[in-house]
Amino acid sequence: MAEASVEAVSTSLAAHTTLRVGGPARRVLVRADEAALVQTVRELDAAGEPVLVLGGGSNVLVGDEGFDGTVVKVATRGVAEDVAACSGAVLTVAAGEPWEDLVRHTLEHEYAGLETLAGIPGSVGGTPIQNVGAYGTEVGQLITTVRTLDRSTGAIRTFFAVECQFGYRSSRFKSEPGRHLVLAVTFQLKLGSLSAPVRYPELARALGIAVGERAPARDVAEAVLALRRGKGMVLDDADPDTWSAGSFFTNPVLAPAQADALPADAPRFPQPDGRVKTSAAWLIERAGYGRGFGEGPARVSDKHSLALTNRGSARASDLLRLARQIRAGVESTYGITLVPEPVLVGCEL
Repeated sequence: MAEASVEAVSTSLAAHTTLRVGGPARRVLVRADEAALVQTVRELDAAGEPVLVLGGGSNVLVGDEGFDGTVVKVATRGVAEDVAACSGAVLTVAAGEPWEDLVRHTLEHEYAGLETLAGIPGSVGGTPIQNVGAYGTEVGQLITTVRTLDRSTGAIRTFFAVECQFGYRSSRFKSEPGRHLVLAVTFQLKLGSLSAPVRYPELARALGIAVGERAPARDVAEAVLALRRGKGMVLDDADPDTWSAGSFFTNPVLAPAQADALPADAPRFPQPDGRVKTSAAWLIERAGYGRGFGEGPARVSDKHSLALTNRGSARASDLLRLARQIRAGVESTYGITLVPEPVLVGCEL
């Protein structure tokens, strides 16, 4: 077994997730070198060992029984830059690089594109899997390639953006869970201090500009951070109301007939394929599960109804019970089954 970059760490997975819940793993290995990371996962797979790959732990809910296998924590770092006036800034970023560090790096060097994604927890390697997005931007719009270890063959493979099958909170990597270990992600960003056109009305209002206008990218990032803090979506060790996995449910994308059956004031966002996206937060609140709902240590955030929070002593079972209650209530009220956004490990909803 490859031993490079091994660290003695706690096997409690609660310490490795932003929800701060989850039972033990048999062992946890930290890999800060890409070659060692690849070798370790290949050897574990060849030995038939159950493997859970973790980055920042911001989009995962681990069950109370934990994980009966080896957790490999991706801690690789590095940003390689190729900057030219014609092509902009092409950044190849190691999977373990903290996402917020990358956003700050782009702002400092005046590379525009990631400013609306400020404040999102986790690491770079997780972003293409979920096609992470916020305030009108998705990473799939800015990614050119994703380099992976195909665990089914042991081969290194690079996917071009068109091959990644990016959709709303989805990708080929998510549709084939566990197969692709993301090693590095390449982004192509524009040069300049101004943001991309601001498409999200709430953000435009916060900036005092019209939808479609640009603003200094730093101002956009700060406005996004302020909006996210107001919704409890920026992690704060001192505030259990932020101990969450972000949005627990995705926004439903409905057939036109389903959307027509919703109340007239329900949010509706037409999609390119003819379907209609609506707001999970609106459905949850209207079904009776508003901010602060719940008793005990697992409750809906006081700031945003899409975040289920650990108020300090919750177990995974507490959060799952709350999520089931909300999902059942929305289904009973509107006939829509909410889909969880976090990856569930050793548990089911």
